[in-house]
Amino acid sequence: MNKKIAIIGGGNLGVAITEGLIASGFALPQHVIVTKRNIKTLQKLEEKGVLVSNDNKEAVHFADLIILAVKPFQIRDVLRQIAPLLQQNRHILVSVVTGVPISVIVEEAKQKVPVVRAMPNTAIAIQESMTCLTAHEVGDADISYIEDLFNQLGRIVWIDEKLMDAATVLGACGTAYAKIGRASCRERV
Repeated sequence: MNKKIAIIGGGNLGVAITEGLIASGFALPQHVIVTKRNIKTLQKLEEKGVLVSNDNKEAVHFADLIILAVKPFQIRDVLRQIAPLLQQNRHILVSVVTGVPISVIVEEAKQKVPVVRAMPNTAIAIQESMTCLTAHEVGDADISYIEDLFNQLGRIVWIDEKLMDAATVLGACGTAYAKIGRASCRERV
């Protein structure tokens, strides 16, 4: 299943996801579009063949899978902007936005579309993330596709959404804690 992918939010996380999907061979560069207000910062992706745009609506028209990788304060505005374009039998929304529950995404999308909430950690940049996933109204084929996608970027685990905040804290701090903990153990020896 070769879906076209839109990554709305070409910041550090959005770019890391894009690069990981291309490096792994999961997505062809021409099947990915990344949006950001200032597209000049996406020049390296564009040189690799990734489509870049500052138009979120264009990205939704292009894609089947939409990864929301914006800042939490931007999510409602972005969803209001793209909601009229979402199609139940075509689009899947995946949010990697910290602290925004699926209920907010569903409310703002105003369409009955499958929604996945994913919480990767910074190791996604080197395809070694431990990504926690939770889903709403997602069919088996789409679940399999999402698992394949995030398995290209590390490992996955499905959790209840009520645990997502804890997963976010662990993902953000766990890598540093493990590194500091290892260093402390060596100092004691």
